[in-house]
Amino acid sequence: MNQVLSAEAAMARAIDSARLGLGKTYPNPIVGAVITSATGELISEGFHQGGDHAEVIAINAAQGKTIGSTLYVTLEPCNHHGKTPPCVDVIIKSGITKVIYAVKDPNPIAAGGAERLRQAGIEIQAGVEEVQARLENRAWLTKVELGRPRITWKIASTMDGKVAASDGSSKWITGEVARDDVAHMRSQVDAIVTSTATVAADDPLMTSKGKGRNPVRIVMGEKPVNSNSQILNGDAETVIINSRDTKKLITLANQRGFNQLLIESGPIFGTALLRADLIDEIVLFQAPTILGSGTPSIGDLGIMNLSERLDFEISDVEILGADLKITLMKSAINREGGR
Repeated sequence: MNQVLSAEAAMARAIDSARLGLGKTYPNPIVGAVITSATGELISEGFHQGGDHAEVIAINAAQGKTIGSTLYVTLEPCNHHGKTPPCVDVIIKSGITKVIYAVKDPNPIAAGGAERLRQAGIEIQAGVEEVQARLENRAWLTKVELGRPRITWKIASTMDGKVAASDGSSKWITGEVARDDVAHMRSQVDAIVTSTATVAADDPLMTSKGKGRNPVRIVMGEKPVNSNSQILNGDAETVIINSRDTKKLITLANQRGFNQLLIESGPIFGTALLRADLIDEIVLFQAPTILGSGTPSIGDLGIMNLSERLDFEISDVEILGADLKITLMKSAINREGGR
């Protein structure tokens, strides 16, 4: 006999499934779905990974056992015909009698699914585990809200905030466990962005190193990229933007429908994005070592007074081998225009 799942446990399982779609779904959101019997026994589950939507995958996996069942889904089922038919049509035909979703669809093109299901006689409940579901789907939600992808800046520094020694050497500040985690991060984003200066200095490959799919690689700057650079190899698509204008980066990202960009560069480019208010998240890998001198991780932001500081909120802290991984998200104070 299958384990009986509470509404919260079923939705948590759907959220865990949704996370498996990171880096695979753009321009669409990550979505997970779980189907249980009326008494809470697990029937099937699925997640969106670029093709059929999560609800459809879960319904197909149920093999006809959906009559009278409950569907848990991390995002309100869609009500429009895009690459695939509306999910609400499949749900109605399946015989599912209750739909519980975490986050209301903010996209006006796809919204209205809950009302359509309600009109078909299906019981609707919204907001279960909404906070966690929104957190996991924050890249796509940021894109809908701000009209651009969510942008995360990865920094690897010493305890005193240095990313390179005085002679310019920077390999390796953090340990192997932290570097493996960065490779995993790459597999979950749509594109990695770096600068021509970083390519010239480090000749990075910038792939997921077998941890998953390789994202698109974007190189920005006015200097030419050496034709022998590793970043131009055939492991992944590479796009070169011969400019320092961050608006061109956003234009390209929106044209491609990217949900999330990962910035892997030195402090000059990262600081420029920070000054342009384009950094939503910072993932800081901090090694337990001190240089005392060298290149600081963040450059001059033009801040003269403590009241002008940029505040971030600590979202998560992990110990990776000998290093710390600190995830910081832009503070709500900054989002509202204050400091």
